[in-house]
Amino acid sequence: MSTQIDLVSITKAFGSGSNKAVAVDDVSVAINPGELFFLLGPSGCGKTTLLRMIAGFIEPTNGIIQFDSKDVTNTPPNQRNTGMVFQSYALWPHMTVEQNVAFGLSIRKVPQDQRRRAVLEALEAVRMADYAGRKPTQLSGGQQQRVALARALVIRPQVLLLDEPLSNLDAKLRIELRSEIRRICKTAGLTTVYVTHDQKEALSMADRIAIMRDGHIQQVGSPRELYREPKSRFVASFLGETNFIEAKVDSIDDAGRVMLLTAAGKFLARPSRKNTPLARDQRVLCSIRPESIHLVEMNEAGALPGKRLESTYLGEIAQHQVRLGQQETGQVLAVSELNPPADHLGTSHTQVGIMINPDDVVILPMMRADRS
Repeated sequence: MSTQIDLVSITKAFGSGSNKAVAVDDVSVAINPGELFFLLGPSGCGKTTLLRMIAGFIEPTNGIIQFDSKDVTNTPPNQRNTGMVFQSYALWPHMTVEQNVAFGLSIRKVPQDQRRRAVLEALEAVRMADYAGRKPTQLSGGQQQRVALARALVIRPQVLLLDEPLSNLDAKLRIELRSEIRRICKTAGLTTVYVTHDQKEALSMADRIAIMRDGHIQQVGSPRELYREPKSRFVASFLGETNFIEAKVDSIDDAGRVMLLTAAGKFLARPSRKNTPLARDQRVLCSIRPESIHLVEMNEAGALPGKRLESTYLGEIAQHQVRLGQQETGQVLAVSELNPPADHLGTSHTQVGIMINPDDVVILPMMRADRS
């Protein structure tokens, strides 16, 4: 049966006085049974510290950790029934694959016949049964990571914890193992907490993601929700590429559509109902993804004027740098175009029109630091 994890006002501070550093600051979040939950953020944001507190390797300064409503805040790691997969694999080099996977069961004094059965099942789950007799040094990095995962699974943990498990692998292997790890976790029905700084890894694998910054959770949601409806400039910029355009609310119609006035002209937005209510003449910051901007003829109705400065052809897509407006000091936007027509790949410094789908405009509150 899958486990519910509740983190209630978790804080972790290291040191004291002037040397005190708060790594995790008053974090509360509920992780659902069977969920593949990601902690995502830049280096030093507190995500690994939070994971290690869930594992029991670090005690919180304040707060409560619950597994299925049971307080495990002060429970030792070996009594929490969690499986941990580290970035470094941490395999015993003198042991075979089978012996490495069986280690946790040996410590628990599981009978040998049961142990062999459980090890075989775990190795089959990660598709490594044929390598049971090999030593870790005879395996590739991806194979070693599969063995580390099998070792965590074999004890049948309540919770699986993964700390940047793919960061030491090459790009192609990381992509291959993403779907494998998700398949294994979902097949086993495990509640899984996964730490990474790789946005694509999180977007492609997670049920939900918590984006962290400076010890705080900035936003929690599904990959689509976070990408399409970020609540702050930090979330919008951290999760993929985006353009920020300063604007002023010119008008709001009865359907909730907002006409925005920029230095280059007007365009329409249809903000999410989850956003803060807007008022006329309010200054806002718009987040617009590169793939949401379309290049058209300069004189097309409703298009903003622009100049294409540079294009990079990448096969299925083209990436453009487009200056917004007619002035040489105008803002430069990143534009991604799928299956680009040949006339969009010609000479640079050509006049173009810029069209933006109103549904693709995310309106964010204007903070003091955002103002130019």
